[in-house]
Amino acid sequence: MKGAGVDPASTLPYEAATMPSEPRLQDEHLGSHFGALDSFLFAHQALWRPKPFTHLALPWEDKYPELAHWLRQRTLEQAEAAHNHPEHLDAPFPFKQLAAEAVALSHVAELPVHALQPVEARMSVDVPGRKWQQIEAFANHLDMRDSATHWLDWCAGKGHLGRRLTGPGQRLTCLEHDPALIEAGLALSTRQGIDARHVQQDVMADDTWRCLQPEHTPVALHACGDLHIQLMELASQTGCRHMAIAPCCYNRTRHELYQALSSEGKASGLKLSRDELGLPLSETVTAGARVRRQRDISMARRLGFDLLQRRLRGIDDYLPTPSLPTSWLDASYADYCSHLAKLKHLPAPGQQDWAALEAAGWKRLAEVRNLELVRDLFRRPLEMWLVLDRAMYVREQGYSVSVGTFCDSRITPRNLLILARKS
Repeated sequence: MKGAGVDPASTLPYEAATMPSEPRLQDEHLGSHFGALDSFLFAHQALWRPKPFTHLALPWEDKYPELAHWLRQRTLEQAEAAHNHPEHLDAPFPFKQLAAEAVALSHVAELPVHALQPVEARMSVDVPGRKWQQIEAFANHLDMRDSATHWLDWCAGKGHLGRRLTGPGQRLTCLEHDPALIEAGLALSTRQGIDARHVQQDVMADDTWRCLQPEHTPVALHACGDLHIQLMELASQTGCRHMAIAPCCYNRTRHELYQALSSEGKASGLKLSRDELGLPLSETVTAGARVRRQRDISMARRLGFDLLQRRLRGIDDYLPTPSLPTSWLDASYADYCSHLAKLKHLPAPGQQDWAALEAAGWKRLAEVRNLELVRDLFRRPLEMWLVLDRAMYVREQGYSVSVGTFCDSRITPRNLLILARKS
């Protein structure tokens, strides 16, 4: 089993000699790159597994007290500024060393561009701007467009991606579960003169295999978790000549623990919980100021309540609490905490210094966000590990596989694309 017996924080620096030389990952490099990522993630799991939100003190802080103290002194605004690019932070040892390793291991080149002809503006009607940019970027990196005869848009929504790809003489099938999206998509396809079938289908159902044919070219742009894994498995079994998949939401799975797909993945010493599979998703680029403010208030209130519930229970452990409607953010802090205490069957809080407790929650939020920057260094390496596990599985099914980016992370952080061609 890979990584067995490794001290979780003792392998600095990582050996660059094990790094693959080809930044756009293809068949012969998938395994070596996966192995390097696997060793890195296993060796440093004590740094990325514990969540600062649920721990008053993290296990690694005793080992790296200078780094912990430095991070805990920073402001919430400083944490927010570093969130998307923690690798740029000039923090004490071992932060910069880990950041350099993470960046090197996560680097992958853009896939070759095969530019599509521009389309009329009406094609992007009813598509949010950022989503249309993602569709355009995805479509412009597909190398099988000329040979495709029948596109299969998986979890298609209204079928915007499939319509963008479908050229003269090509057909389109869109699989979607929501009847309202199917109806809207069919109307758009008819209006735009696209030869398309919009089929209502729960793609996780046992009969989904009937929807795939060998002549189909399946594509999936951000189908979540089990949904894109189902496509890889069924398309491989069906014998589709090509597939193109941009994975998303790895934690959207019915399994409590990650079910590795490839032989190398199954041999790994990493055992990932559903919660840990959400780590790559913690990077966000789309939230507006109002949403971010609501998120901060909610988290600060919860962190203050966490301090209170530890006292009320006499147990120094985190207690999960249910989500409350945003309207509760307007309630007094006393009412907010009393309500949560009642929901969790805790003793009534009674008289408290509510202003001090709320202030302590905001202080903890700043500390939590800054301590999370250590975990954030491992977002992309973990995502690369998960994507390469998928890519190697497809390769084991007899496909030639390439992995690379299809757009800038500012358009979407989920910008990794798996291209597979039947060997």
